[in-house]
Amino acid sequence: MKPFLILQLRPEAEASDDEFAAILRKGGLSEDDVVRVRLDCQELPETYDLSDYSGVIVGGGPGCVSDPVEKKTPIEAHIERAVLSLMPEITERDFPYLGCCYGIGILGHHLGGEVSKAAYSEPVGTADCRLTEAGEVDPLCAGMPTRFDAFVGHKEAVQALPEGCTHLIASPSCPYQMIRHGQNVYATQFHPEADAAGFETRIGIYKHRGYFPPEEADTLIDMCRAADVHAPELVLRNFVDRYRRA
Repeated sequence: MKPFLILQLRPEAEASDDEFAAILRKGGLSEDDVVRVRLDCQELPETYDLSDYSGVIVGGGPGCVSDPVEKKTPIEAHIERAVLSLMPEITERDFPYLGCCYGIGILGHHLGGEVSKAAYSEPVGTADCRLTEAGEVDPLCAGMPTRFDAFVGHKEAVQALPEGCTHLIASPSCPYQMIRHGQNVYATQFHPEADAAGFETRIGIYKHRGYFPPEEADTLIDMCRAADVHAPELVLRNFVDRYRRA
């Protein structure tokens, strides 16, 4: 089959490796099924051509597209430019794309929607997610319960549904938890790859990055261990199963 292109935006090696392993595991993929690019230390393939891939999966990261340029580190600015450079072709071709957390900010920003910290930031924890009517019939939500918990943690969010998008999953804390542009370009605010162990790793890595008071780290870890989070991974598995192609 043609590989999936996995673009990772985390400059911390431990977090990036853990996320990559989770994407493979939850998506039912092996390392031979993907091309992995860590944009903090690698460039996109020189012979890059979307037609060489089954789809594009973009992971999360600590950056925010709404931050002023002067507040971004050179690495964060480079990562953002690299991902955004792909979005015109992805949306024009309606090419299979799944953006996770940071990936919904990238899509919303590219489409000209408001992505900001004005409202809907979510502390590290779980969100009470619910399928919309459109979500109940979308193939990437197949097998998911109407209501489920998902791991979240973000400072910025899409403030309104971007033009050309369909609203698939909502929550009281952040209304746009999953959207679709066209028929094949998807993005989630929650982390479809995350489980309790993965979030515990991220809590340790990012506890001084402003997501939560550092002294609350142990309490958050206990909360993640107690959470019942299983449904979100179906988004990843359904994406891989739907778009896997020769």
